[in-house]
Amino acid sequence: MNRKDALVIVDAQNDFCPGGALVVADGDQIIQALNRYIDIFSKAHCPIFATRDWHPAKTNHFKDYGGPWPVHCVQESYGAEFHPALRLGSAAVLSKGMAADQDSYSGFQAANSSGTLLADLLRRDGIERIFVGGLATDYCVKHTVLDGLTQGFKVVLLADAVRPVNLGPNDGAVAIDEMIRAGAVRLDDITGLPD
Repeated sequence: MNRKDALVIVDAQNDFCPGGALVVADGDQIIQALNRYIDIFSKAHCPIFATRDWHPAKTNHFKDYGGPWPVHCVQESYGAEFHPALRLGSAAVLSKGMAADQDSYSGFQAANSSGTLLADLLRRDGIERIFVGGLATDYCVKHTVLDGLTQGFKVVLLADAVRPVNLGPNDGAVAIDEMIRAGAVRLDDITGLPD
């Protein structure tokens, strides 16, 4: 790990964890792993970015308005908050899906409070490689990883810190395969974290 590395945590929010509006099975089980990565990146003085779904109450992303998903991660709601056990510290928070006509699965569609997109923040910090974990493997994590590769970053998938929605029984595994075939490197646990 070096100063050209960054950690990107995707949508580790209450609505995607047990008890939430759009539960990812065992979604809360990644929090401990994410906290370990946060500690390592913090000690290495590498930047940490946390994306969040931040939807308006009415959006065509929701079933009620023609979309595929139940209402979730509505701005300022408990469900939109990060999981309470996640220790984000000084991580930069970026929001996505804020317009009524946006799905915004990818963290690269997320912006900070000044409107600066993730890719621009990464480039500003001289980042060349991103390590990605969060929820869910087959949607927002996958799109973030693929967009990261398209944007020219090296991408490491933190396999112990992701979980799938699995609308289809193998969606998570298929998504991981797609990310690896596109050029992402799979890291199965923190012991394999490169220097």
